[in-house]
This record gives sequence, C-alpha cells and structure tokens, in this order.
Amino acid sequence: MKPIIKLLLEGGSLNTSQMAQVLKLSEADVNRQIEELKQQRVLLGFRPVLNLSHEDSGVVRAVIEVRITPERGGGFNRLAERISKFDEVESCFLMSGGYDLLVFVSGASLQKVAAFVSEKLSTIEGVLSTATHFMLRSYKEHGFLLGGKVEETERLKVAP
Repeated sequence: MKPIIKLLLEGGSLNTSQMAQVLKLSEADVNRQIEELKQQRVLLGFRPVLNLSHEDSGVVRAVIEVRITPERGGGFNRLAERISKFDEVESCFLMSGGYDLLVFVSGASLQKVAAFVSEKLSTIEGVLSTATHFMLRSYKEHGFLLGGKVEETERLKVAP
C-alpha cells in the first residue's frame, strides 16, 4: 500500500501540510499524489464519521442479504451494478457464503426501507431472495468507537 494511501486511511483529519511533514515530502508532492489518486479513481472522496445517536437524523439503516442468479458472461456484475445505482443504496458488496450480495441501505423510515426492498429490490429479475436486518444501534463505525467511554487501558475480561 502506498504511504499516502495509508496516511489517508489512518491520518484522520490531517491537512496536506501535515501529511507532507509526516511523509517527508513537499506539500506540492502530496497534492500531486492526491490528484493522481483521484484521477485513477482510487480516492473517490472524503467522508466524516458521524455518531448519529447524538443527532436526531431520522434515518433508518438496514443491511440486506441478497441472493441472485449469476448471468452467463457477466456473472454477478450487471445485477450488482444495477442494484448499486438506487439512491437508497449506500454500499453493495459481493460476498461468499449463504448469499451473494450484502447491501447497506438507508431511508426516512422503516416503511420506506421496506418499500424499497419489496417494490424495487426484490422485483428485479434475477433476485432470488432478500433478508433484511434493520440496524438498531452503532457501536463502532470506520474504526471509531461510538458508544460510552472506554478507557484505553481497560482490557476485555477473558474467561478461563
């Protein structure tokens, strides 16, 4: 992994000047490398990590396991790309195991997410079945703990 990518992943909110100091490069070199990563579509954007339990966002999130029929010559790609284009879909992953796609969705209410699954997702030709799991609470997102205070020195108890 390139050092700049590792720093982007682990560096939190470092600005380009700070990144240049860490990488021992000029700020212009850091900016050039970031632009190259954008052009190569390696770096697609920056997102903050939010603890929505502190905000009355009114957003309902769900994880959907989707079983699909692979297509001759295209496998799972065409259907996965079609599903990924829906506005409700935040992420879509090809998986191994008991289902083919893992789809993360969000909506304004349980009914909106349920309507998306029943009216849009499950009606696509090639979708065999879906299993929807509503997210009730987040404890950790993108490496950040969201819950109560946990001391760094506190260790998990191990039973004999």
